[in-house]
Amino acid sequence: GFHYLSSCLFSVDTAQKDIVFLLDGSDGTRNGFPAMRDFVEKVVEKLNVGENKDRASVVQYSRDANVNFYLNTYTRKEDIVDSIRGLKHKGGRPLNTGAALQYVRDNVFTDSSGSRRLQGVPQMLVLLNGGRSFDSVDAPASALKQQGIYVIGIGTGGSDSKELQKISYQPNLALSVSDYSDLPTVQEQLSSAVVSKVTPETPTVLVDTAQKDIVFLLDGSDGTRNGFPAMRDFVEKTLSVDDSTDRVSVVQYSRDPTVQFYLNTYTTKGEILDTLRDLRPKGGRPLNTGAALQYLRDNVFTASAGSRRLEGVPQILILLSGGRSFDRVEEPASALKQLGVLTFAIGSRSSDSRELQSISHDRSYALSVSEFTDLPKVQQQLQSSVEAVVRFHYLSSCLFSVDTAQKDIVFLLDGSDGTRNGFPAMRDFVEKVVEKLNVGENKDRVSVVQYSRDANVNFYLNTYTRKEDIVDSIRGLKHKGGRPLNTGAALQYVRDNVFTDSSGSRRLQGVPQMLVLLNGGRSFDSVDAPASALKQQGIYVIGIGTGGSDSKELQKISYQPNLALSVSDYSDLPTVQEQLSSAMSTVLLRATPVTPTVTGRDIVFLLDGSDDTRTGFPAMRDFVQRVVETLSVDDSTDRVSVVQYSRDPTVQFYLNTYTTKGEILDTLRDLRPKGGRPLNTGAALQYLRDNVFTASAGSRRLEGVPQILILLSGGRSFDRVEEPASALKQLGVLTFAIGSRSSDSRELQSISHDRSYALSVSEFTDLPKVQQQLQSSVEAVVSKVTPETPTVLGMFILRDIVFLLDGSNGTRNGFPAMRDFVEKVVEKLNVGENKDRVSVVQYSRDADVNFYLNTYTRKEDIVDSIRGLKHKGGRPLNTGAALQYVRDNVFTDSSGSRRLQGVPQMLVLLNGGRSFDSVDAPASALKQQGIYVIGIGTGGSDSKELQKISYQPNLALSVSDYSDLPTLNTCLKCDCFLVEKRLPGRDIVFLLDGSDDTRTGFPAMRDFVQRVVETLSVDDSTDRVSVVQYSRDPTVQFYLNTYTTKGEILDTLRDLRPKGGRPLNTGAALQYLRDNVFTASAGSRRLEGVPQILILLSGGRSFDRVEEPASALKQLGVLTFAIGSRSSDSRELQSISHDRSYALSVSEFTDLPKVQQQLQSSVEAVVSKVTPETPTVLGMFILRDIVFLLDGSDGTRNGFPAMRDFVEKVVEKLNVGENKDRVSVVQYSRDADVNFYLNTYTRKEDIVDSIRGLKHKGGRPLNTGAALQYVRDNVFTDSSGSRRLQGVPQMLVLLNGGRSFDSVDAPASALKQQGIYVIGIGTGGSDSKELQKISYQPNLALSVSDYSDLPTVQEQLSSAMSTVLLRATPVTPTKRLPGRDIVFLLDGSDDTRTGFPAMRDFVQRVKLNVGENKDRVSVVQYSRDADVNFYLNTYTRKEDIVDSIRGLKHKGGRPLNTGAALQYVRDNVFTDSSGSRRLQGVPQMLVLLNGGRSFDSVDAPASALKQQGIYVIGIGTGGSDSKELQKISYQPNLALSVSDYSDLPTVQEQLSSAMSTVLLRATPKRLPGRDIVFLLDGSDDTRTGFPAMRDFVQRVVETLSVDDSTDRVSVVQYSRDPTVQFYLNTYTTKGEILDTLRDLRPKGGRPLNTGAALQYLRDNVFTASAGSRRLEGVPQILILLSGGRSFDRVEEPASALKQLGVLTFAIGSRSSDSRELQSISHDRSYALSVSEFTDLPKVQQQLQSSVEAVVSKVTPETPTVLGMFILRAFLGCSLCIGFHYLSSCLFSVDTAQKDIVFLLDGSDGTRNGFPAMRDFVEKVVEKLNVGENKDRVSVVQYSRDADVNFYLNTYTRKEDIVDSIRGLKHKGGRPLNTGAALQYVRDNVFTDSSGSRRLQGVPQMLVLLNGGRSFDSVDAPASALKQQGIYVIGIGTGGSDSKELQKISYQPNLALSVSDYSDLPTVQEQLSSAMSTVLLRATPVTPTVTGKKVTKYLSVSS
Repeated sequence: GFHYLSSCLFSVDTAQKDIVFLLDGSDGTRNGFPAMRDFVEKVVEKLNVGENKDRASVVQYSRDANVNFYLNTYTRKEDIVDSIRGLKHKGGRPLNTGAALQYVRDNVFTDSSGSRRLQGVPQMLVLLNGGRSFDSVDAPASALKQQGIYVIGIGTGGSDSKELQKISYQPNLALSVSDYSDLPTVQEQLSSAVVSKVTPETPTVLVDTAQKDIVFLLDGSDGTRNGFPAMRDFVEKTLSVDDSTDRVSVVQYSRDPTVQFYLNTYTTKGEILDTLRDLRPKGGRPLNTGAALQYLRDNVFTASAGSRRLEGVPQILILLSGGRSFDRVEEPASALKQLGVLTFAIGSRSSDSRELQSISHDRSYALSVSEFTDLPKVQQQLQSSVEAVVRFHYLSSCLFSVDTAQKDIVFLLDGSDGTRNGFPAMRDFVEKVVEKLNVGENKDRVSVVQYSRDANVNFYLNTYTRKEDIVDSIRGLKHKGGRPLNTGAALQYVRDNVFTDSSGSRRLQGVPQMLVLLNGGRSFDSVDAPASALKQQGIYVIGIGTGGSDSKELQKISYQPNLALSVSDYSDLPTVQEQLSSAMSTVLLRATPVTPTVTGRDIVFLLDGSDDTRTGFPAMRDFVQRVVETLSVDDSTDRVSVVQYSRDPTVQFYLNTYTTKGEILDTLRDLRPKGGRPLNTGAALQYLRDNVFTASAGSRRLEGVPQILILLSGGRSFDRVEEPASALKQLGVLTFAIGSRSSDSRELQSISHDRSYALSVSEFTDLPKVQQQLQSSVEAVVSKVTPETPTVLGMFILRDIVFLLDGSNGTRNGFPAMRDFVEKVVEKLNVGENKDRVSVVQYSRDADVNFYLNTYTRKEDIVDSIRGLKHKGGRPLNTGAALQYVRDNVFTDSSGSRRLQGVPQMLVLLNGGRSFDSVDAPASALKQQGIYVIGIGTGGSDSKELQKISYQPNLALSVSDYSDLPTLNTCLKCDCFLVEKRLPGRDIVFLLDGSDDTRTGFPAMRDFVQRVVETLSVDDSTDRVSVVQYSRDPTVQFYLNTYTTKGEILDTLRDLRPKGGRPLNTGAALQYLRDNVFTASAGSRRLEGVPQILILLSGGRSFDRVEEPASALKQLGVLTFAIGSRSSDSRELQSISHDRSYALSVSEFTDLPKVQQQLQSSVEAVVSKVTPETPTVLGMFILRDIVFLLDGSDGTRNGFPAMRDFVEKVVEKLNVGENKDRVSVVQYSRDADVNFYLNTYTRKEDIVDSIRGLKHKGGRPLNTGAALQYVRDNVFTDSSGSRRLQGVPQMLVLLNGGRSFDSVDAPASALKQQGIYVIGIGTGGSDSKELQKISYQPNLALSVSDYSDLPTVQEQLSSAMSTVLLRATPVTPTKRLPGRDIVFLLDGSDDTRTGFPAMRDFVQRVKLNVGENKDRVSVVQYSRDADVNFYLNTYTRKEDIVDSIRGLKHKGGRPLNTGAALQYVRDNVFTDSSGSRRLQGVPQMLVLLNGGRSFDSVDAPASALKQQGIYVIGIGTGGSDSKELQKISYQPNLALSVSDYSDLPTVQEQLSSAMSTVLLRATPKRLPGRDIVFLLDGSDDTRTGFPAMRDFVQRVVETLSVDDSTDRVSVVQYSRDPTVQFYLNTYTTKGEILDTLRDLRPKGGRPLNTGAALQYLRDNVFTASAGSRRLEGVPQILILLSGGRSFDRVEEPASALKQLGVLTFAIGSRSSDSRELQSISHDRSYALSVSEFTDLPKVQQQLQSSVEAVVSKVTPETPTVLGMFILRAFLGCSLCIGFHYLSSCLFSVDTAQKDIVFLLDGSDGTRNGFPAMRDFVEKVVEKLNVGENKDRVSVVQYSRDADVNFYLNTYTRKEDIVDSIRGLKHKGGRPLNTGAALQYVRDNVFTDSSGSRRLQGVPQMLVLLNGGRSFDSVDAPASALKQQGIYVIGIGTGGSDSKELQKISYQPNLALSVSDYSDLPTVQEQLSSAMSTVLLRATPVTPTVTGKKVTKYLSVSS
C-alpha cells in the first residue's frame, strides 16, 4: 500500500506528516515525565518541520486531556523544541486513555487545529502511556483507525499490552520499554514506523496522474478571424493524447457554439491533429461566451460525449477568447465550477480581464496576451497550472483503473501426509504455470499456500513482484505434512487471510481473483460454506484432483463443475496444463452469478360459504385439508390463505397468518360455513385482488412467487365476474375453479386462468376425484410462470439476441449475404427456450419484426425462417426509429426478452448507410437498458454513427461490403456481458445474560458464541459481529464496527467475564440494542439492506416488560433468535423472537452445542428471505387513464362539433371499464371546466352519451398553461379516479386551436415529471413550437389544417397511444402501513365539567380497527397544561382502550391554553418513543374536542402540526371560537361544530368520513410554488396612477398558478399605515383574487411610511398564520409599487425582510427615490423604474424574468453537516479540491460570529451570589468580539418566569452591553422554573426578530448560570433547544442538580460546576474552551445543491 501512496504523494510533497504526541501525564508518570519529554524532543529534532512540511502537536492527559500546542501553533522547529522543553507534568487521576483518544480525534486531528487530513497528508498519533486505562479504549481506537490515523503506542511495564495493541493501528505498532528511561531504545523503531508505515486511507494502487479530459473552447467570431490560425497552432502544441490518458474535444463559438469533435470522437493524437489542421474560423457575431459555457456543461462535459468526470478524471476547459461577451457569463461559469470543471481562460487585448477571471477556476488561471500570435509565451505557464491543479485533484483521490491483463492467483496445495510422494510433481507444475504468467506489481501477482490440518502461507500476493523471486521460492518449497486434510478450513483461510487488501489482493479494484487448488484426497471437514463464500466473493476456483480426490467435492469447490479437472496421479499434471491456461483465460471474462429468486407458491382458497352449500361445506373443508397436506408450508416455500364468501367475503386467515402446516390444519378443522345469500363471486374476486394478493397480506407476487387461486363455488354468481376475473389475470394470478352441478360452467371458465382449468363435480363429496387433476394442472402452470433462475456463471449458456437488418433499397443486392451471415451465426448458438433465444427485425422507413424472441424455441425453425426472409425495401433509412422500436417492442417481457431475469441482451445491427433520423437518444436508451449493441457496417455506413450506436466504440465492426461478412464471425463470440452483483453479509449481535444467575453457565455461553463466530466470514464486506452483556442494564463488549477480523473477536471473547448483577431487565436491553447498536454509527449496515440478526441467550424471566422493545426491533427489521435454559420463560422468548419457531431451548447452557446446527439453519433460512421487493414491469398494459382537454374558447366555436366527433370515435375504440380504460373530458378557455371525471362513468355507453351532449364553453383569453396545471392538480388525482399511483399509464390528449395567452412551460414540465403522456393536436392557428413543448415528446405533437381534418390523425393518435402504453412504467407503489395513529385531545377545563361524560362517550364510540399494526390510540386532556391519559403504544387491544376511556376523570383547571396543548402533543405524543409511526408513513391524526376560546395563541403550534403532516380535525361547541378552530384544523372544512357536547353523536358520521379522507390523502408532499405579496402605494399622491397599478397586479396574477400547492398571493396597500386587502391564505383560486382586485380602490392618506409598511409585512404577512410557507422552503417574493420617497426610515425593516429570506422587487415612478428603492430591493438590479404607472406593462416581462431567475436560486433550507466547520453558505465551493480551495472557502466565512444568550438564575436563592454572576458575565463579554456582524449578546433573568434584560439586537457595541450588565438588578421570586425559562428563550430570544442569526448559520449559544433544582420539568425544552442546534453550556453551584444540568447542556461534558458563585472565575477558561469547541461544531443551514457537493468532498472526515 505505502509504495503506491508514496508514489502518489511524491509528486506533491513526500515529506509532509501531521504528528501528535499524546503523553500520559497522570500521577503515575511523575518520575518518568522528564524522560518522556526528552524522547519527544529527540523525535522532533529529526522531523522536517514547516507549514507545508511536518507539523507537530503535544497533548497531555490523565482524567481529561489538555493541549500543550496544536498542529498549527508553531511552524518552526525551534519553537516546538522550546515548547517541549518547557512542558510541565499535568498530574491527576484516574487515567482515561479512551477519553483522551476521543479528544485528540475530535479536537486536534481537525482542520481548525491544523490537521491536513482532508488534503491527504498522513496523520500520526504517538501515544506514550504508563498504565491501564480506567475507561474503555475500544470505540475511540476504532474511530481513529476509521479516520485513517496511524497510532503507534509505546508502553512501559505498567501498561496493558493487549490494550496497547488494540489502540495501535496494527498490533506490531505497539512498542514497549521497561520504563521511560529506556525510551531511546525504541527511537529507531519509531522513526522507521514514522517513515514507512504511515499512509492515509486511499486506494493502494498508483494512478496515472496525467489522465485528463480537456476541452478547448475557441472564439471563432468575426473579431478573431486574423488570430484564429495562431489559436489553432496553440491547441496543436498543447496536446498529448492516447487512449489511456488524455481525451480532447474542440468547440468553436460566436453567437452559438459548434462542436468540432467530442471527447470520445477520437482516440489517437493523429486523428485529432488531422482535424485541427483543417479547422477554419466559424465566423459570426455577437460573441455569446455565456451561452457557449452553458452548452459545454450540458452537452460536452457529459458521459455520452466521452467525459470521464464520474470516474474521477479531471475535467479541464481551456477558453481562448478575443472579446467581451455579449451575454452574462456568471451563472454558466458558476455551473461549470459546481460540476467540478477546472477552467483556464486566455484573452487578448480586446478581452475583458475581469470577465475572464470570473470564468476561471481561480483568478490566477486567467492569462492574457496582447495578440493571439503571442500565445506561445503563455504555453509553459498554462501547462504548469494545469499540471498543478490536476496533481492536486489526484492527491485527494488516488484512483485505480483496471488492467484486464491483471490477475491475482493463489495456489492452494494439499501438503498432507498423503501427498508426500507427489509433492515434487505439484511443485514443478506450479513452477511451469508461473513461468507463463506476466508477473509484476501492476500485472499478475502470485501466492502459494500449503495445507493439511491447517493452512500455512509460503508467500503472499504482495511478497514478490519479480517472476524470478517467485520461481526461486517455489523451487525451495518443503512439504508441510500433517493430517487430517481440512480442505474447508483451508478454503476459508485463504478467503479471510490471502484474498485480502493487506495481503496484496486487488479484488476491490476489480482485478480477477483466482484460486488453483491441487488436492489429493477427500476433505475431513465440510467444504460447502467456504466454497460458497469464495464464489460469493467472486473468486474463481479451479480444482485439480487425483485418483484419491472426491470428484463431487471438487466440483462443489470449483467455480463451475467443468472447472474441476482430474489426473490419475500428480505425475500427470502436465496433461491438464493447457486446460488450466484455457480456464484461467476464460475466468478473466467471467461474471458473478445472479441471485436466484424465491421459490414456492402463494395459494388462496376461495370457498362458497353461502346457504346453498351448507351440506357440501364439510367436503370442501376436507378437500382443502388434503391439498394443504401435500404442500411445503413454511415461509420460504408455500403459503396458504383461506377466504369464505356469500354476499361478501370473510378472510379466515391471510398468507402470512400461519407459517406451519400444523397451525393451518388446526384452523381448517374448526371451519364452519359462513352462510348468507346472494352469492357475489365478482365482489369476492375483487376483494382478493385488493386485500389478499398484496404484500401486506403476505403475498410474494412482487418477488416473483406464483400466485394461485383455487375457487370452490356451488352456484351462479349474482353479480358480474368478468372485470374482477380479468383484474386477477392482469395481476398474474393463476385461477383454478371447481364447481358443482348448480354452478355455471361458462362463468367458471371465464374466471379460470385457462378454460381447461375449470373443473366440475356433481357434488362436493366427489372432490377427491379431481384432486390429482388439480395438482397436476397447478404444477404444470407454475413451472411456466416461475422466473427462470439464470445459470449465468461466467461464459453464459443463455442469451437473447436480436438481429436488426437494414432492409432499405440500398441493401437489395447485399441482402442474401446478410441472410447467410445471420444463419451461420445462429448455427453456432445453443438455441432453446431456456438457452439462447433469437429474433430478427428488418427496417427501412420503419421496422418490421420477422419473428420475436419467443416465436421459435428450436434452432431448425429459426434457420428455416431466416432462409425464407424477403428483402423489405423502402426509404429513407431511419435507424434511430428502428433502434427505438426494438427497445420498446422486442426487448420486452411479452416478446420473450428475459432481461428482467438477468439474461444478457444483445442487438446485432447490420447496416449499409447513414441514418436519415437521429440515432443519439435511442442508442443511449438501449445502453441505459443494458442492451449490448454490436454494429456492423459497410463502406456506405457512417462509422462515427455506428460507434455511437454500439455499446462501446470497439464493438462497431466494418466490412467493405456484405460479401465480406464471414470474416467477422469470430468477432461475435461475446460472452462477457454481465454486471457483478455482490451479496452482502450479515450483522450479528449476541445479547448475553450476564446476571448473577448465569454465572456458572456463562463459560458455556461464551464457548457457544466463539463456535458460531468461527463459522462466520468476518471482514468489512461480509459478516460483522457485536457482543453485549446485560443484567440490570446492558454493557457493550464491542460494536459491529469495532473489529474487522475474526482473530480480534475471538481474542476478546476468550477474556469475556460475566457482568453480574440483578434483576434481569431483558426489555431494557432490547431497547438499548435498538437505539444504540443496530445503528449506522455503531456499524450496522441495515440501511444498506444487510440482514440484521440478534441472538439472545437468556437464563431467566425478565423483570421488566419485553413486548414493546421486541416489537420495536421487529419493526426495525431485526431478525431475533432467542435461546433459553430451563429457568427461562418460553412464552417470553417466543414473543421476543422473529417467529415462534426461532425460540430454542436447552436444559442447561452446557447443552448449547446441541442447538448450534438448528440455529445456523434457521439463520440461513430467514436471511435468504429478507431481500428487497423488486417490482417487475409487466410488459403491455391493457388499462389506461385518458383525459381529453378541449380548447373551448371563442376561436373554436365552428370547429367544436368536429372535435366532439373525433373524441367520440377515439372512445369507441377503447376498452372502457372500471378496471380497464377510464376517460375524462375537460374544456377550457380563460379557465377549465370538467365535463366528467375519470371515475364518473364506468360504461362506454355513458361516456359516449356525455360526449354527444357536450356544449361549447366559449370565453377568452386562451390560458392553456392554467388548463394544463388544472388537470394535473384536479383530474390526474386519486380522488378523481386516476390510478397513477397503481402504475396505470396516464394520458392527456390536448385538442387546441390557438396560441396560449399564458406560459405553458412550468405546467407542461410538471405533467412530464408526473409521468403523464401528453399528445398535442393543433390546427393552423396553433403555435407548433408551443405544442411540441407541451407534448411528452416533440413527435407526439400532431397537426391538422382545421378540425374537420381530425380523422386523418386518428391512426397516428392510436399508434401514439399504443406506444405510450408500452413505455409506461408503473410507479412503484409505496408500501402503505396499515392503520392510523389517532390522538384525542380533550378540553378538560372547568367549563367542560358537565359536558365531559358526553365527550368520553363520543370518543368511545369512534369506530377504529385497533391493534399494534392497525390503528393506535392516545387520549390527552388539557386546561392550563396537558396531561396524557395514555400514549399510542400504551395499549394494543381495543378492550383496554375502551376500559381506560370509561375510567377517565375530568381534569379541571383554567385558563384554557389550547396552543400549549397542541405544542405538547406535537412534542411528546406524536413521537417515536410514544408509539407514533409517523416516520414509517402511517397517517397521523389529532381529534380536538374543545369548548372555549384559547387563552394563548394557537397559530405557531397549529402550523407546526401541519408542517409535520398531522391531520387535525377540530370539533367545537357554541363556546368555541370558530375561526380559531379553522386555523387549528388541517383544512377549514375539517372544523366541525355542535351546539353542545350532548350533540356530539350528530357529527360522528362526519368525523368518520373526514378520517377516511385523511387516510387517502397521506401522500408525499409535492414541491410548492411561490408566496407573492404586492405592496401598493395607496397614498393621496398615487390616486391617478392607482388603476394602472391595479391592472398591473391583475396581469401578473393571470400568469401565476394559484392554488394551495403552487402560488399564493397577498395584496397590501399603505400610506401612513398599511391595510391588508387579503392574506396569502385568504383565497385559493385565481378567480377569487381577480374578483377582489377588480374592486380595489386607493386607500388615500399621507405621509408615505414605507418603512412601517415593510416592518408590518415582516411581522404580520410573511408568517405561517397568514399563509406564508417560508418555513417549508417556499420562496417569498415582495413586489413593491411606490410613487414617492418614504417619510420614515426604510433601512432596518428592509434589512429585516432580507434576513427573513424575502426577495424584494421595487418599482418606482419618477417621483420615487431610486436609491431608496435600491436599498429596499433584494439586489440593486431588482429596483425597476417607470416614468408613470401607466408604463408598468413595459417592465412586466423584466420583472417576471427577474423573479424566475431569483426563485430558481433559492431552494428550501436544508442543513448540511460540513465536517466540523462553521460554514454559513458553502456556495460555489464544489471545486474545493485540496487545501488551497478549502481555506479560501473558509476564509470568506466570518468564523468569529456567535449569538450568545446568558440565562441567569434570578430567584430568591441567588440573591447573595448575584453580584458574582454579574461580574462573571461581564468578564466573558469583555473577551468577545462584539458587533452587528460579529458577536451578539443577550441577557435574560428568570425565577418563576423569565424577563429579558436586553435582546441580541438591542446593542451593537461592547461598551453598551457592559454598561447594561453592570446595571443589572436581581429579579427575585420563586419557585425556580428552569424548564419554562429554557422554553421562553427558545421561543422569544433565539428568534429572527430578536436578533438571532440562526437561519443564516451563525452558531447559537446559551450559557445558563443556575443555583438550584428546577421546580418544573426541563426535558422537553432542553430537547427542543438541542433540536434547534442551540449549544447550551450549563454552569451550576453546589445547590444545582448535576444530572439536570447535564440533561440541559448540549453534551454532558458541557455541564460545568463551581462550589458557589464566587468560584465562577475558575471555570472561565473552561467556558471559553467549550465556546470555541461549540463554534467548530456548529452546522449551519445551507440552502443549495453546491453545499451537498462540498459535503461529499469533505465526507472523508466522518
